Amino acid sequence: MGFTESSQVLKKLEENIARVMVGSEETIRLLLAAFAAGGHVLIEDMPGTGKTVMAKSLAASASLAFSRIQFTPDLLPSDVTGLNYFNQEESRFVFRKGPVFANILLADEINRATPRTQSALLECMAERQVTVDGETRELDEPFFVIATQNPVETLGTFPLPEAQLDRFLMKIRMGALTEEEELSMIGRFIEDQPLEHLEPAASAQEILAVREDCSRVYVHADLRRYITQLVQRTRGGSSTDSSQGVSPRGTLALVRASQGYALLAGRDYVVPEDIRAVTYPVLTHRCLAYGSSSEREKAQRVQAAVSGVEVPTEDWRR
Repeated sequence: MGFTESSQVLKKLEENIARVMVGSEETIRLLLAAFAAGGHVLIEDMPGTGKTVMAKSLAASASLAFSRIQFTPDLLPSDVTGLNYFNQEESRFVFRKGPVFANILLADEINRATPRTQSALLECMAERQVTVDGETRELDEPFFVIATQNPVETLGTFPLPEAQLDRFLMKIRMGALTEEEELSMIGRFIEDQPLEHLEPAASAQEILAVREDCSRVYVHADLRRYITQLVQRTRGGSSTDSSQGVSPRGTLALVRASQGYALLAGRDYVVPEDIRAVTYPVLTHRCLAYGSSSEREKAQRVQAAVSGVEVPTEDWRR
């Protein structure tokens, strides 16, 4: 496919999800930008805000194999990845696949599981593979993880390790509905369940083509420097110290997310507005704030970076 066709596929997905979701337009756009870029998404908000419904809507719209894991404190790593068991009829060990063997994986309430179980997703998310008892198995493409979590202050939650957080391209929030949007939600759901009637809007082959086109979205040299300066500002302006602020993986994540957002907007090139739109969802959860991991301090560090770097002006096309 070309850039125009890929953009149309993303627009169809956006319209399909909007048949179920009320409000949350920007959240849906960020989700699809990450989906196009081949990254994973962490959605944080209070229970009942539509996190799970949005994940299911995307899976139904993309016509992909969907799997859900309800994370609980007693969940084991093998419950995620699968395990080898002895089959007496065949007199040999057989691998039983875990729910991670899907195209779209919903890791529901991921921070209710212990860090040991959370870490079972690290290899899956970073390398698209699972290693059990020394044997590595590839996951099918496309592979996309949507994890939901309740705020860390909620009873019975475990904070996600920094290494786990860094595997998510974006961390987004659902946001509150306005009074009119909430009334619209009642009208939409009072007599029906729109999710049950959602028809696929794209195939697996189309999604893979979209991801290939996304990686070819043009990023001007000045915008590459702008992204680099933003990330370095989160480290206090140091070009060598990434122990504070955003890691180099975050730099690449910001590039990829910007490409995805541009493609969703119908362009084959990135503009500064694309970068600004994804900066907070991409960088904030990766930002270490001098011995503190509070969300407020992370957001303040990213805000200082955005305010301290001048936005370049140029013709951004090839």
